[in-house]
Amino acid sequence: MSTLAVVRLEGRRLLVRPLAWVLAALTLAWLGWNFTVLLGSFLAGQIQRAALPDGPGFTDLVAVPLLGQLAQLAFLVVPLLTMSALAGERRNGTLPLLFAAGVPASHIVLGKYLALLGWLLLWLALTLAMPLALAHATDLDWGKLAAAALGLALMLATLAALGLACSSFASHPAIAAAAALILGLALWSVNLGAQMAGIHGGAINWLAMSTHVQPLLRGLVSSADLLWFALLIGFSLALATHHLSTERERG
Repeated sequence: MSTLAVVRLEGRRLLVRPLAWVLAALTLAWLGWNFTVLLGSFLAGQIQRAALPDGPGFTDLVAVPLLGQLAQLAFLVVPLLTMSALAGERRNGTLPLLFAAGVPASHIVLGKYLALLGWLLLWLALTLAMPLALAHATDLDWGKLAAAALGLALMLATLAALGLACSSFASHPAIAAAAALILGLALWSVNLGAQMAGIHGGAINWLAMSTHVQPLLRGLVSSADLLWFALLIGFSLALATHHLSTERERG
């Protein structure tokens, strides 16, 4: 069985899982409501901002804050989505069937990761469709919006890899979800203590996810930030693959 076959199998499972549909419906409804509120506030203050030639526009006050709302939801949504990817297979007794079919651990991990990432990117695209629907009626800062969308896509990809790694170690999906939630929040806020102490350039700040996401939300794309995401995604997937391979060898 190839990686593509695992992607198709996991994709079909996501389509028939009620949890994935419930998460999509509830979060998109919440984001739609927030978009309406942000748009109302933007329109209400449009006259005052007209006197400020370099003041914030639709992208700064509506589109990017909406993506910020999605980032907050991601800490809960991604663990719930990834918790059953491997822990559920193990609990249901179907993981040995994949091993018996001769599927390498790397194909299992990568296939499940790509399927989950496809769902999350579709979630991001549907959120982006809200401000983009008004592109004809307002002035969008396409560069800043693209950088913010890239930042959210990388954040979702990182949380998905982290959640998959937690699922590979956990014996129960709930444990995987709790571990992914705690690790994600810890990774985001690990530098809060350093910032309160006035330290803004140390290694502890570099480790924090917020240090690399926030510049992208402001429209600043840095190769160092992209490298951070790539390293963490690669490490998480390698860790999940290694643990799955060890479990397969032990039978």
